[in-house]
Amino acid sequence: MRIVLWIVLLSAGLLACDQSQPLPEAPVSVPGNFPAMPATPGNPLTKEGIALGRMLFYDTRLSGNNKRSCASCHQQSLAFADSFALSNRGVSGKQLHRSAPALINLAWASNGLFWEGGSTNLESQAFGPLTNEDEMAQNLYELVAELNGVPTYVSLFKSAFNDNINAANIVKALAQFERTLISGNSAYDKGVFNEQEKRGLILFNERCRSCHATELFTDNGYHNNGIDSDFSNDTLEGIYQGRFRVTYDSADLGKFKTPTLRNIALTAPFMHDGRFKTLEEVVQHYSNGIKISATTDNRLLHQQVLSAADQAAIIAFLHTLTDTTFIHNTQLSNIQL
Repeated sequence: MRIVLWIVLLSAGLLACDQSQPLPEAPVSVPGNFPAMPATPGNPLTKEGIALGRMLFYDTRLSGNNKRSCASCHQQSLAFADSFALSNRGVSGKQLHRSAPALINLAWASNGLFWEGGSTNLESQAFGPLTNEDEMAQNLYELVAELNGVPTYVSLFKSAFNDNINAANIVKALAQFERTLISGNSAYDKGVFNEQEKRGLILFNERCRSCHATELFTDNGYHNNGIDSDFSNDTLEGIYQGRFRVTYDSADLGKFKTPTLRNIALTAPFMHDGRFKTLEEVVQHYSNGIKISATTDNRLLHQQVLSAADQAAIIAFLHTLTDTTFIHNTQLSNIQL
Protein backbone atom coordinates (compact mmCIF):
# COMPACT_ATOMS: atom_id res chain seq x y z
CA MET A 1 0.00 0.00 0.00
CA ARG A 2 2.75 2.45 0.99
CA ILE A 3 4.82 1.55 -2.08
CA VAL A 4 1.85 2.17 -4.37
CA LEU A 5 1.24 5.56 -2.75
CA TRP A 6 4.83 6.62 -3.22
CA ILE A 7 4.71 5.64 -6.87
CA VAL A 8 1.59 7.75 -7.32
CA LEU A 9 3.17 10.71 -5.54
CA LEU A 10 6.40 10.45 -7.50
CA SER A 11 4.49 10.30 -10.75
CA ALA A 12 2.49 13.33 -9.72
CA GLY A 13 5.63 15.28 -8.92
CA LEU A 14 7.05 14.53 -12.35
CA LEU A 15 3.81 15.49 -14.07
CA ALA A 16 3.63 18.71 -12.10
CA CYS A 17 6.96 19.77 -13.59
CA ASP A 18 5.62 19.59 -17.15
CA GLN A 19 6.60 22.75 -18.99
CA SER A 20 3.84 22.70 -21.63
CA GLN A 21 2.93 26.21 -22.78
CA PRO A 22 2.73 28.09 -19.46
CA LEU A 23 0.38 31.07 -19.58
CA PRO A 24 1.20 34.49 -18.12
CA GLU A 25 1.17 34.77 -14.34
CA ALA A 26 -2.18 35.88 -12.95
CA PRO A 27 -2.18 38.72 -10.42
CA VAL A 28 -2.43 37.42 -6.86
CA SER A 29 -2.58 39.80 -3.93
CA VAL A 30 0.24 39.10 -1.45
CA PRO A 31 0.22 40.96 1.90
CA GLY A 32 2.97 43.53 2.16
CA ASN A 33 4.50 41.93 5.25
CA PHE A 34 4.79 38.51 3.56
CA PRO A 35 7.81 37.19 1.69
CA ALA A 36 7.54 37.09 -2.09
CA MET A 37 5.44 34.21 -3.39
CA PRO A 38 7.70 31.43 -4.71
CA ALA A 39 7.52 30.87 -8.44
CA THR A 40 6.00 27.67 -9.80
CA PRO A 41 7.37 27.49 -13.35
CA GLY A 42 5.89 24.04 -13.95
CA ASN A 43 2.43 25.28 -13.03
CA PRO A 44 2.21 29.09 -13.23
CA LEU A 45 -0.85 30.74 -11.74
CA THR A 46 -3.38 31.89 -14.30
CA LYS A 47 -6.87 33.27 -13.95
CA GLU A 48 -8.20 30.35 -15.94
CA GLY A 49 -6.34 27.74 -13.91
CA ILE A 50 -7.36 29.27 -10.58
CA ALA A 51 -11.02 29.44 -11.60
CA LEU A 52 -10.95 25.83 -12.76
CA GLY A 53 -9.24 24.70 -9.55
CA ARG A 54 -11.83 26.50 -7.48
CA MET A 55 -14.62 24.70 -9.31
CA LEU A 56 -12.93 21.32 -8.89
CA PHE A 57 -12.25 21.96 -5.19
CA TYR A 58 -15.98 22.13 -4.50
CA ASP A 59 -17.08 19.44 -6.97
CA THR A 60 -18.25 16.12 -5.50
CA ARG A 61 -17.44 14.41 -8.79
CA LEU A 62 -13.87 14.20 -7.49
CA SER A 63 -14.90 11.43 -5.07
CA GLY A 64 -15.65 7.85 -5.99
CA ASN A 65 -19.22 8.05 -4.70
CA ASN A 66 -19.85 11.60 -5.97
CA LYS A 67 -20.71 12.70 -2.43
CA ARG A 68 -17.46 14.21 -1.15
CA SER A 69 -15.40 17.14 -2.37
CA CYS A 70 -12.13 18.64 -1.16
CA ALA A 71 -14.26 21.19 0.68
CA SER A 72 -15.98 18.45 2.68
CA CYS A 73 -12.90 18.31 4.93
CA HIS A 74 -11.57 21.81 4.20
CA GLN A 75 -14.34 24.28 4.98
CA GLN A 76 -13.83 27.97 4.36
CA SER A 77 -15.67 28.98 7.54
CA LEU A 78 -13.04 27.01 9.50
CA ALA A 79 -10.06 28.43 7.59
CA PHE A 80 -10.23 25.42 5.27
CA ALA A 81 -9.94 22.89 8.09
CA ASP A 82 -12.71 20.84 9.67
CA SER A 83 -13.88 20.44 13.25
CA PHE A 84 -12.91 16.78 13.70
CA ALA A 85 -9.94 15.26 15.45
CA LEU A 86 -10.02 12.18 13.23
CA SER A 87 -12.78 12.40 10.68
CA ASN A 88 -14.87 9.50 9.40
CA ARG A 89 -16.54 11.54 6.65
CA GLY A 90 -14.60 9.93 3.81
CA VAL A 91 -16.10 7.54 1.28
CA SER A 92 -15.38 4.41 3.35
CA GLY A 93 -16.77 5.84 6.59
CA LYS A 94 -13.66 4.66 8.42
CA GLN A 95 -11.90 6.93 10.87
CA LEU A 96 -8.78 8.58 9.47
CA HIS A 97 -5.45 8.54 11.28
CA ARG A 98 -4.69 12.23 10.82
CA SER A 99 -6.49 15.48 11.48
CA ALA A 100 -7.21 17.48 8.32
CA PRO A 101 -4.78 20.41 8.24
CA ALA A 102 -5.97 23.93 7.52
CA LEU A 103 -5.20 25.15 4.00
CA ILE A 104 -3.59 28.52 4.63
CA ASN A 105 -0.74 30.24 2.76
CA LEU A 106 0.27 27.00 1.05
CA ALA A 107 2.01 28.89 -1.74
CA TRP A 108 4.92 29.20 0.71
CA ALA A 109 4.92 25.53 1.78
CA SER A 110 8.36 24.78 0.40
CA ASN A 111 9.43 21.85 2.56
CA GLY A 112 6.89 19.11 2.04
CA LEU A 113 3.19 18.63 2.74
CA PHE A 114 1.13 16.30 4.91
CA TRP A 115 1.99 16.14 8.60
CA GLU A 116 5.13 14.12 7.87
CA GLY A 117 6.12 15.86 4.62
CA GLY A 118 5.35 12.87 2.42
CA SER A 119 4.69 14.92 -0.73
CA THR A 120 6.92 17.52 -2.30
CA ASN A 121 4.36 19.98 -3.69
CA LEU A 122 0.66 20.71 -3.89
CA GLU A 123 0.33 18.92 -7.19
CA SER A 124 1.62 15.60 -5.86
CA GLN A 125 -0.18 16.09 -2.54
CA ALA A 126 -3.58 16.15 -4.23
CA PHE A 127 -3.25 12.57 -5.43
CA GLY A 128 -3.18 11.32 -1.83
CA PRO A 129 -6.71 12.26 -0.71
CA LEU A 130 -8.12 11.81 -4.21
CA THR A 131 -7.15 8.14 -4.39
CA ASN A 132 -7.10 7.11 -0.72
CA GLU A 133 -9.86 4.56 -0.15
CA ASP A 134 -10.81 6.13 3.19
CA GLU A 135 -10.93 9.69 1.84
CA MET A 136 -12.21 10.38 -1.69
CA ALA A 137 -11.62 6.86 -3.07
CA GLN A 138 -11.51 8.02 -6.66
CA ASN A 139 -10.25 6.04 -9.64
CA LEU A 140 -8.35 8.62 -11.68
CA TYR A 141 -9.22 7.05 -15.03
CA GLU A 142 -12.91 7.14 -14.11
CA LEU A 143 -12.59 10.74 -12.93
CA VAL A 144 -11.06 11.84 -16.22
CA ALA A 145 -13.83 10.06 -18.13
CA GLU A 146 -16.50 11.63 -15.93
CA LEU A 147 -15.15 15.16 -16.34
CA ASN A 148 -14.81 14.61 -20.09
CA GLY A 149 -18.54 13.99 -20.09
CA VAL A 150 -19.13 17.59 -18.96
CA PRO A 151 -18.70 19.95 -21.94
CA THR A 152 -18.03 22.96 -19.72
CA TYR A 153 -15.11 21.18 -18.09
CA VAL A 154 -13.69 20.21 -21.48
CA SER A 155 -13.75 23.88 -22.45
CA LEU A 156 -12.32 25.08 -19.13
CA PHE A 157 -9.38 22.66 -19.22
CA LYS A 158 -8.64 23.71 -22.79
CA SER A 159 -8.71 27.36 -21.74
CA ALA A 160 -6.56 26.82 -18.65
CA PHE A 161 -3.93 24.45 -20.04
CA ASN A 162 -4.45 24.37 -23.81
CA ASP A 163 -4.77 20.65 -23.26
CA ASN A 164 -7.27 17.86 -22.69
CA ILE A 165 -8.55 16.73 -19.30
CA ASN A 166 -6.05 14.43 -17.61
CA ALA A 167 -4.97 13.61 -14.06
CA ALA A 168 -1.95 15.92 -14.20
CA ASN A 169 -4.03 18.92 -15.20
CA ILE A 170 -6.66 18.14 -12.54
CA VAL A 171 -4.11 18.37 -9.74
CA LYS A 172 -2.43 21.38 -11.35
CA ALA A 173 -5.74 23.27 -11.30
CA LEU A 174 -6.39 22.29 -7.67
CA ALA A 175 -2.89 23.43 -6.72
CA GLN A 176 -3.37 26.78 -8.42
CA PHE A 177 -6.54 27.47 -6.47
CA GLU A 178 -4.96 26.34 -3.19
CA ARG A 179 -2.07 28.76 -3.73
CA THR A 180 -4.60 31.60 -3.66
CA LEU A 181 -5.78 30.69 -0.13
CA ILE A 182 -3.81 33.59 1.32
CA SER A 183 -4.56 34.90 4.78
CA GLY A 184 -2.85 38.02 6.07
CA ASN A 185 -5.48 40.54 7.14
CA SER A 186 -5.89 39.94 10.86
CA ALA A 187 -5.78 42.32 13.83
CA TYR A 188 -2.14 41.26 14.21
CA ASP A 189 -1.37 42.46 10.68
CA LYS A 190 -3.07 45.77 11.42
CA GLY A 191 -1.15 46.17 14.70
CA VAL A 192 -4.36 46.34 16.72
CA PHE A 193 -3.77 44.97 20.26
CA ASN A 194 -5.13 45.52 23.74
CA GLU A 195 -2.78 45.31 26.73
CA GLN A 196 -3.32 41.59 27.30
CA GLU A 197 -2.69 40.83 23.63
CA LYS A 198 0.49 42.94 23.67
CA ARG A 199 1.72 40.92 26.64
CA GLY A 200 0.82 37.75 24.77
CA LEU A 201 2.82 38.87 21.73
CA ILE A 202 5.90 39.42 23.89
CA LEU A 203 5.53 35.98 25.45
CA PHE A 204 4.86 34.42 22.07
CA ASN A 205 8.02 35.91 20.63
CA GLU A 206 10.00 34.56 23.60
CA ARG A 207 8.47 31.08 23.71
CA CYS A 208 7.04 30.18 20.33
CA ARG A 209 8.51 32.27 17.53
CA SER A 210 11.53 30.05 16.85
CA CYS A 211 9.27 27.40 15.27
CA HIS A 212 6.24 29.51 14.38
CA ALA A 213 8.49 31.88 12.53
CA THR A 214 8.12 34.84 10.16
CA GLU A 215 4.85 36.44 9.18
CA LEU A 216 3.71 33.02 7.97
CA PHE A 217 3.89 31.73 11.58
CA THR A 218 5.66 28.54 10.54
CA ASP A 219 9.25 27.61 9.81
CA ASN A 220 7.99 24.90 7.43
CA GLY A 221 10.10 22.50 9.48
CA TYR A 222 9.50 19.31 11.46
CA HIS A 223 9.80 19.09 15.23
CA ASN A 224 9.11 16.71 18.09
CA ASN A 225 7.05 18.97 20.33
CA GLY A 226 6.89 16.56 23.24
CA ILE A 227 3.35 15.27 22.92
CA ASP A 228 4.61 11.65 23.00
CA SER A 229 7.71 9.90 24.31
CA ASP A 230 7.15 6.39 22.94
CA PHE A 231 7.10 5.82 19.17
CA SER A 232 7.25 2.04 19.15
CA ASN A 233 3.55 1.54 18.42
CA ASP A 234 3.45 0.45 14.79
CA THR A 235 -0.01 -1.11 14.69
CA LEU A 236 -1.14 1.78 12.47
CA GLU A 237 1.83 1.79 10.06
CA GLY A 238 3.99 3.64 12.56
CA ILE A 239 1.47 6.44 12.89
CA TYR A 240 3.20 7.95 15.93
CA GLN A 241 6.62 7.97 14.31
CA GLY A 242 6.12 11.19 12.41
CA ARG A 243 8.66 12.24 9.81
CA PHE A 244 10.61 9.04 10.43
CA ARG A 245 8.00 7.33 8.23
CA VAL A 246 9.35 9.38 5.31
CA THR A 247 13.08 9.67 6.03
CA TYR A 248 13.74 6.49 8.05
CA ASP A 249 16.16 8.63 10.06
CA SER A 250 15.91 7.90 13.78
CA ALA A 251 16.55 11.58 14.47
CA ASP A 252 13.10 12.27 12.98
CA LEU A 253 11.09 10.05 15.32
CA GLY A 254 8.06 11.93 16.61
CA LYS A 255 8.63 14.98 14.42
CA PHE A 256 5.67 16.56 12.65
CA LYS A 257 5.32 19.58 10.41
CA THR A 258 4.96 22.97 12.09
CA PRO A 259 1.48 24.25 11.21
CA THR A 260 0.85 27.92 10.65
CA LEU A 261 -0.84 29.61 13.59
CA ARG A 262 -2.80 31.97 11.40
CA ASN A 263 -6.52 31.50 12.09
CA ILE A 264 -5.58 29.03 14.83
CA ALA A 265 -8.65 29.99 16.88
CA LEU A 266 -10.83 28.62 14.06
CA THR A 267 -9.10 25.29 13.48
CA ALA A 268 -9.64 23.22 16.64
CA PRO A 269 -8.93 20.48 17.54
CA PHE A 270 -5.15 20.67 17.47
CA MET A 271 -2.07 18.57 16.71
CA HIS A 272 -1.71 15.94 13.99
CA ASP A 273 -4.23 13.69 15.69
CA GLY A 274 -6.50 16.38 17.11
CA ARG A 275 -5.81 15.32 20.68
CA PHE A 276 -6.12 18.83 22.15
CA LYS A 277 -9.61 20.28 21.93
CA THR A 278 -8.82 23.84 22.96
CA LEU A 279 -6.07 26.43 22.81
CA GLU A 280 -5.98 26.28 26.58
CA GLU A 281 -4.95 22.61 26.39
CA VAL A 282 -2.28 23.43 23.81
CA VAL A 283 -0.73 26.22 25.88
CA GLN A 284 -0.87 24.10 29.03
CA HIS A 285 1.02 21.38 27.17
CA TYR A 286 3.82 23.75 26.25
CA SER A 287 3.86 25.18 29.77
CA ASN A 288 4.16 21.98 31.78
CA GLY A 289 3.23 18.95 29.70
CA ILE A 290 6.31 18.25 27.58
CA LYS A 291 7.21 14.56 27.33
CA ILE A 292 10.90 13.85 27.01
CA SER A 293 12.44 11.56 24.41
CA ALA A 294 15.69 11.43 22.45
CA THR A 295 14.27 13.65 19.72
CA THR A 296 12.27 16.17 21.78
CA ASP A 297 13.15 19.65 20.54
CA ASN A 298 15.81 21.10 22.81
CA ARG A 299 14.05 24.46 22.89
CA LEU A 300 11.26 22.90 24.92
CA LEU A 301 13.35 21.25 27.60
CA HIS A 302 14.20 24.13 29.92
CA GLN A 303 11.35 26.58 29.61
CA GLN A 304 9.70 27.91 32.72
CA VAL A 305 6.12 27.06 33.62
CA LEU A 306 3.73 29.77 32.50
CA SER A 307 1.39 31.41 35.01
CA ALA A 308 -2.33 31.31 34.37
CA ALA A 309 -2.22 35.01 33.43
CA ASP A 310 0.60 34.45 30.94
CA GLN A 311 -1.19 31.51 29.38
CA ALA A 312 -4.31 33.64 28.99
CA ALA A 313 -2.24 36.41 27.40
CA ILE A 314 -0.75 34.07 24.80
CA ILE A 315 -4.20 32.75 23.94
CA ALA A 316 -5.51 36.31 23.62
CA PHE A 317 -2.68 37.07 21.20
CA LEU A 318 -3.40 33.96 19.15
CA HIS A 319 -6.94 35.22 18.63
CA THR A 320 -5.49 38.31 16.93
CA LEU A 321 -4.35 36.01 14.11
CA THR A 322 -7.95 35.38 13.03
CA ASP A 323 -8.61 36.80 9.57
CA THR A 324 -12.35 37.20 9.08
CA THR A 325 -11.94 38.53 5.53
CA PHE A 326 -10.30 35.20 4.61
CA ILE A 327 -13.19 33.06 5.76
CA HIS A 328 -15.75 35.35 4.11
CA ASN A 329 -13.88 35.97 0.86
CA THR A 330 -16.40 35.17 -1.88
CA GLN A 331 -13.55 34.69 -4.38
CA LEU A 332 -12.66 31.52 -2.45
CA SER A 333 -16.21 30.28 -1.94
CA ASN A 334 -18.15 27.46 -3.54
CA ILE A 335 -18.76 27.76 -7.25
CA GLN A 336 -20.38 25.07 -9.34
CA LEU A 337 -21.33 24.44 -12.95
